Amino acid sequence: MARKCRDYISNLNDYIDGELEPELCEEIERHVGQCENCRIMVDTLSQTVKLCRDGQSEHLPEELQNKLRDKLQKQWQKKFGEKS
Repeated sequence: MARKCRDYISNLNDYIDGELEPELCEEIERHVGQCENCRIMVDTLSQTVKLCRDGQSEHLPEELQNKLRDKLQKQWQKKFGEKS
């Protein structure tokens, strides 16, 4: 039975972390070689994981921190109707 993109996507985290059985890895690699959308997803997720693992902390300017905090608080209040 042929798998669909959705089936592969559900295994991408384990694939990128190298925690899948070799047979499933090979199957995913064949699929990614033929499916541009999945290839983009794998490449993007791989790059994101690499940046998170290798990344360094960056200090945000205080003005940007305040804007971000205000935006997050507004979204939280909108979603949950609570004040922080």
